[in-house]
Amino acid sequence: MNHKKRLDQPVKNRTFHWTEIHRRIANRAPCVENKIRALSAVLFSCCFSLAFAAGTPKSEAAPPVDITASAVAAPDAAGVVDPHRALLLRAVFARVVTRRLNVPAAAQQEYGERLEAALEQNQLGNLSGEYVVLVDRNANVQALFIYFRPTPSDKWVMIGASPVATGRPGEFDHFITPLGVFEHTPDNMDFRAEGTMNQNGIRGYGKRDMRIFDLGWAQGERGWGKGGMSQMRFQMHATDPDKLEPLLGIRHSKGCVRIPASLNVFFDHYGILDAEYEALVESGKSLWVLHSDRQVTPWAGRYIVVVDSERKKRPAWSPAPGSKAVAKVPAAADTAD
Repeated sequence: MNHKKRLDQPVKNRTFHWTEIHRRIANRAPCVENKIRALSAVLFSCCFSLAFAAGTPKSEAAPPVDITASAVAAPDAAGVVDPHRALLLRAVFARVVTRRLNVPAAAQQEYGERLEAALEQNQLGNLSGEYVVLVDRNANVQALFIYFRPTPSDKWVMIGASPVATGRPGEFDHFITPLGVFEHTPDNMDFRAEGTMNQNGIRGYGKRDMRIFDLGWAQGERGWGKGGMSQMRFQMHATDPDKLEPLLGIRHSKGCVRIPASLNVFFDHYGILDAEYEALVESGKSLWVLHSDRQVTPWAGRYIVVVDSERKKRPAWSPAPGSKAVAKVPAAADTAD
């Protein structure tokens, strides 16, 4: 009996059509991609956990660029969300916020220490497990930073930074942005911009639907006349996207903190400062100011801290707007908030 295999004989059960192969690959691709993303997020979270334990600078670890907001708060197999995963939001910040500052590691650590000192002075030295916003009102800096630390024993780690504009003295009704720790609470309910222009053609709160983060009444130093202290309404908000946003990086407001529109959306959509707002929602209350499609993480915060670094020279990582941007500012634009 001849047992030799004929070369011209078809091999049974091994013939695949190319269309079938393509179908199987297409069906498996999303699953494989999701597993890769999940694995990269887990590995990154583990790296940060080890970094905290070792006391090494957290700014050296680079987050995966394709991490999604939902993956940031993904629980582990036991259903527990590791607070170190809050640091994954750095990748989201880098992707969605268009006006960013490239702050070197040494400066990140310096401002983390400034934040810790300011919180300590306000009996919040053990604050952890929530995002905190820090603003340097110094004329040579004009920057906002987002920080986080998992536990009180950890150091504060920067999530991201952007240029801002704080109060510019020298004109009537212009305050110097107040120093201190300010709580974002529904007691001073936020509202949204209508996007309308004032008599000078300026949209003071930015384009329509931008959120105004209202911090209530505060004692501010008058920047006109003989100075002195008086009440001012302290807010953080976007500004005219065409005429005033290019000026972020220098003092130019009437006392509020002006921020980029993309940062405003980031704060709003991910609930960075919405801890107390979310508590109301969880109690069953409906708040019109909150969008239904927001994606709030478990680490929503509530504090905005304003400091003054007293720098005498502008750092390279916080450049001032160019002369062309300044030249395009229309007359009386400083009357906007």
